[in-house]
Amino acid sequence: MAFNFHQLHIFYTVAERGSFSAAAQALHMTQPAVTMQVQSLEEHFGTKLLIRTTKRIELSEAGHALMPFARRGIELMRETDAAMSRFTDNMAGRLMLGASNTIGEYVLPRLLVPLGQRYPDMKIMLKVMNTTQILEEISRNQLDFGLIEAWVEHPDMTIKPVMQDELKLIVPSGHPLDELPRITLEDVLKYSFVLREKGSGTRQVMEEEFIRHHMDLERIDTIMELGSTGAVKSAVEAGLGITILSPSSVKHEVALGLLKVLDIEGVSFQRQFYSIHLKSTLLSIPSISFLQFLQEYSLT
Repeated sequence: MAFNFHQLHIFYTVAERGSFSAAAQALHMTQPAVTMQVQSLEEHFGTKLLIRTTKRIELSEAGHALMPFARRGIELMRETDAAMSRFTDNMAGRLMLGASNTIGEYVLPRLLVPLGQRYPDMKIMLKVMNTTQILEEISRNQLDFGLIEAWVEHPDMTIKPVMQDELKLIVPSGHPLDELPRITLEDVLKYSFVLREKGSGTRQVMEEEFIRHHMDLERIDTIMELGSTGAVKSAVEAGLGITILSPSSVKHEVALGLLKVLDIEGVSFQRQFYSIHLKSTLLSIPSISFLQFLQEYSLT
């Protein structure tokens, strides 16, 4: 009997996860059903693909040979979904996604109207949290995918760019830095900072750019670390310090004359926004369509 993609996907998930139980949880199947499908695949090829040890599952020589074909098959299915999604109007279903602070609070809300016009049946359940929390939720299969503000390395995750953004120096109205004809990094370091917490994408991008300029992060006079962009904005507006944020998050305050967006000479906080999901999980057609929609509405 010929094997099918479902069996190949299950084999790949077991190999990636290292156990039948973890694969069953990721695939929302029972463990016996996962075992049976892998055994059927082994019977088809006439060889063992997985070696069961007391600690974890390991690939046999034949399993190692099959893995790249399984990976290519999964990627081809994803590409097929992406190519065909624009031909269907049926986007009914609920998407469970997580978004880091800037994306969830300041980017996605203004896109919901055009998204709803294009896909009126699409239901979105959004959790706003930092990057570390999003990775944990995806790992536990609590989210279909996440949208994060900085690149991360994770052996179980697929990460791809979807939008671009650039952070800027944010100061309260009337701040001395706004009076300078040009602002250097040394000028900025004379003042206290109010920053997002460690683990946030915004903080990571800022620190990476400072390090690229050979700056010791200990020189940053951080008087306050806050868990949301809104709290950081309020603190800066009150004159407690300066910060680095996305201009998209301070548009309202800038329009009211409460905050100013400034450039630091020679410093560029360019960043990508990324989608991230489990390698062992195929994105649904609504998920793929949602991500394509975001790419069309790039911030740059």
